[in-house]
Amino acid sequence: MVVGIKDAAKLIGISVISLCAVLVCTMFLNFYIDILEIEPLIASEAAMLFYDAQVSTAKIVCAVSGGCLLVTSVIMLLFYIRHYIDTHKKELGILKALGYSNLKIAGNFRVFGVSVLIGSAAGFSASFLLMPTFYDLQNKDRILPEISIRFHPSLFFCLVLLPTAAFACLSVCYAACRLKAPVLQLIKDSPQTPAKTKKQKNEPDCPFLAGLKKSTLRTKKTLVFFIAFASFCFSAMTQMSASMDTLSSRMMALMTLIIGLVLAFTTLFLAITAVVRGNTKTIAMMRVFGYSQKECCRALLGGYRPASYIGFALGTAYQYALLRIAVDLVFRDIGDIPAYEFDVPNMLASLAAFLFFYELMMYLGAERIKKISVKEIMLE
Repeated sequence: MVVGIKDAAKLIGISVISLCAVLVCTMFLNFYIDILEIEPLIASEAAMLFYDAQVSTAKIVCAVSGGCLLVTSVIMLLFYIRHYIDTHKKELGILKALGYSNLKIAGNFRVFGVSVLIGSAAGFSASFLLMPTFYDLQNKDRILPEISIRFHPSLFFCLVLLPTAAFACLSVCYAACRLKAPVLQLIKDSPQTPAKTKKQKNEPDCPFLAGLKKSTLRTKKTLVFFIAFASFCFSAMTQMSASMDTLSSRMMALMTLIIGLVLAFTTLFLAITAVVRGNTKTIAMMRVFGYSQKECCRALLGGYRPASYIGFALGTAYQYALLRIAVDLVFRDIGDIPAYEFDVPNMLASLAAFLFFYELMMYLGAERIKKISVKEIMLE
């Protein structure tokens, strides 16, 4: 077996994202389906306005959060498959030389769907633990008739079974495409095509550390997205959490904060770990030639800081736009909802926390670089 359960277990980031996405979508979609059943019981105009606002909120939250996390999960899955194939080229090349077809080898990558199954099943189960409190908070003023919690098998199929099957199929298809490389290229572990080599030769010369920083960013574009996404989650969720305490409830504020921090920590940690692991030989050679740990960290990790700041800015704009849409459009006819304005102190507090969080993660990455043994790398 080429790919095993242990390899699939490394995709913890996808499990975490799946958990968060299914948790939020299950609560709001289950509430959406259950609230539709009480529509004939609504008598007053005020209650109908509140009902329409709740229905619109459920749709917006599921579409925005679910869609964003789905795209991120797909990108992360494709990155892991590509990384696995790149680090096991020789073994895969030998299998192809022995007569195994691309599709037969790629079929083993279906176990990557296990990570989605674990995360989505955990999120689906956790949502039903939170639903009693969630339903009470959504109708805390008893404007609407009592809403009963019901289990809907269609949601389990759409949010747990279907994503698992879809991600397993996507893993197999993408792996089959990546395995179309010639056998000799896989066995020789060729790092790049001649076209790319020619393109790089035409680039102007620059100092080694600056060139290494540019090369790291150029060859790890997916990691740039992950780091920007982690910053985006931290910025959007922490600022939105503070506003949720006033606009919605403390439970929603706490849930938003926890999901944002978990997503940010997991994504950023995995991205930094991938950068370090993918440059172990480079780090070893830099140490042999006398470069300090600080210079290694600056060359490999320092180039990602602009992406993190851009992600934070986008997260700030995203949460502001989303809350303005919710308050000004969805709840515009509900009198108890206060007007929402951009909270500058909240943004500055979030920025200060982000800078501490990001530099802490960079410090952890530097510690991983420090622990790399030059002797072990040179003996490989």
